[in-house]
Amino acid sequence: MRSSSASSPTLAPAHAAPQLTPALVWLMAIACGLVVANIYYNQPLLADIGRTFHLSDSRASLVATLTQVGYTLGLFFVVPLGDKLERKRLILLLLVLAAGAMAAAALAPSFALLIGASLLIGIFSAVPQLLVPMAAHLASDDERGRVVGKIMSGLLIGILLSRTLSGYIGAHGGWRLVFGIGSGAMLVLALILALKLPKDQPDFEGTYASLMKSLSTLTRTLPALRKSALTGAFLFASFSVFWTTLVFFLEGSPYFYKSDVAGFFGLIGALGALAAPLAGKSADTRGPAYAINIGILMSLAAYLVLAFGGYHLVGLVVGVIVLDIGVQATHISNQSRIFSLVPEARSRLNTIYMTAYFIGGSLGSLAGGTAWAHYQWPGVCAVGLSFVAAAYLVNRFYGNAPRG
Repeated sequence: MRSSSASSPTLAPAHAAPQLTPALVWLMAIACGLVVANIYYNQPLLADIGRTFHLSDSRASLVATLTQVGYTLGLFFVVPLGDKLERKRLILLLLVLAAGAMAAAALAPSFALLIGASLLIGIFSAVPQLLVPMAAHLASDDERGRVVGKIMSGLLIGILLSRTLSGYIGAHGGWRLVFGIGSGAMLVLALILALKLPKDQPDFEGTYASLMKSLSTLTRTLPALRKSALTGAFLFASFSVFWTTLVFFLEGSPYFYKSDVAGFFGLIGALGALAAPLAGKSADTRGPAYAINIGILMSLAAYLVLAFGGYHLVGLVVGVIVLDIGVQATHISNQSRIFSLVPEARSRLNTIYMTAYFIGGSLGSLAGGTAWAHYQWPGVCAVGLSFVAAAYLVNRFYGNAPRG
């Protein structure tokens, strides 16, 4: 594949990296799922956290917002180091720090300390965004989309099942127990990866300042990267609008469910993870643009179903499944497209894309909480639909990205 960088000699050592075996792909997928779960454990617990600290729903949603803000900071300031430092060592360090931040959240005596710990949880949970470009780096050109899709399926299942797990544990053991279990899981995962994950030394030899400066250069010179980043950001904003407010919707009329049922919807939404390998395969064969267009249209349809049928359980379930499939298919295809641009800069490309992506997620959480506080479910659906429309407009009209 063509690279827009003049530094193509760095590709030779990249292909000399350790072999990417099926077992290693599965390990990386599981690791991504376990770590990214840290970001989403809090969503079914927001109402319980609010009751603990006597907060309004909109203020309790700051836990979700600050966690995603922290994740965005980690993406921007930490993930680029994957092109400079030995990746395995960096991943293990972040896992240990994430375990400490999760423990701090479990023990937080005040809401201020909880949101501070939530910010750190987000920063130190950037590990999946080091593992995904690492896998793309180890994979051959003709299987890269499928490999990224498989690993992302683990990440997506982690995102969605984390809500199921935390909702159930939170309902029966309290929200603090969820964070405590998450802390222990990070320590166990660090031990396993220390034994099984291969070393992978990148080729960038400049300073951290020059590494960060190159982010600007890549963004400025790659219109396909900008287009993917903006499309992904708006679509993930629509995703976060829904999942941040779902627990509040389910606790009121007409459902009156508790947090464990809200978490169960994560299990339903996990069907969206099935789209990840299929989207990766489509990116390898038909090019990413096709799956991106289909994903946006599915997200649009999902919000129409949620707006008009969300007060009925069948409509809500259908909306969840279609929304998750649409968002994930678009996400995988966007990543497949950007990883083909400059192979020796995949961590930095992923930084730019995923930073935009989670800025969108943070904006979606904030906008969703505000919409719920003022307009309840109709406001939530209107805001979510607006973000999907923005994604469509960017993907349709912004820039002149090369096809596929």
